[in-house]
Amino acid sequence: MRLKLTKPLVCFDLETTGINTSNDRIVEISYIKTFPDERIEKKTYLINPTIPIPAGASAIHGIFDKDVVDMPTFAQVGNEIAQTFKDCDFAGFNSNKFDVPLLAEEFHRYSIEFNWSNARFIDAQVIYHKKEPRNLEAAYRYYCDKTLVNAHSSMADTQATYEVLISQLEKYTDLSSDVQTLSEFTRQNNNADFAGRIIIDDKGVEVFNFGKHKGKSVEQVFKTEPSFYSWMMNGDFAQNTKQVITAIKLRSFGK
Repeated sequence: MRLKLTKPLVCFDLETTGINTSNDRIVEISYIKTFPDERIEKKTYLINPTIPIPAGASAIHGIFDKDVVDMPTFAQVGNEIAQTFKDCDFAGFNSNKFDVPLLAEEFHRYSIEFNWSNARFIDAQVIYHKKEPRNLEAAYRYYCDKTLVNAHSSMADTQATYEVLISQLEKYTDLSSDVQTLSEFTRQNNNADFAGRIIIDDKGVEVFNFGKHKGKSVEQVFKTEPSFYSWMMNGDFAQNTKQVITAIKLRSFGK
């Protein structure tokens, strides 16, 4: 089934210096622009982000500082991209949460005018998750070829989870059966607290993972804005989170 287009659809993807949509920068952008008459236009830009590309990011997308040192900056190509994307709808994978907000931030950073108000956004990841449920019942059916009876009773769910885990280890032969390795593989972030409000970045620094200070050093924020610590301690945060930020604050007294 072909897409029914009333205006061009731009499917695009970004490779970046990181995952912070406010502070990270684009190092590569590729797009496929499909027109209502079925014409297709494709292009890729390598972009000098003007800041170092962290090793962790380079390990994922394979783009290093040396690859972009002679490439144009977003300030130089942003207007061309904006003109190409003008009056289009957009599609991507996790694009509503990541690619679109980060691209919008880059336009804003360089005062490039872009009107998003009439655009429509399709996120293929959302379709995937809605059409292919990612819950225990679905996993039990997929990995164990069984139907979960008494779902949401604790023992039935526990038994199913154990069987799913064993089946995953049998199915994915590249997965290690070592608990430490599996723990690292399944960790979404390097959390400093259980709730994931504070995470540890690739430099080993505890940073906020929420709110206005997201991505900033906890220790530095508490030094420059002591009231933020008080606000968290008096707020509706888990006790474990409060223990973690208190330890960070006490540690900073010795410096």
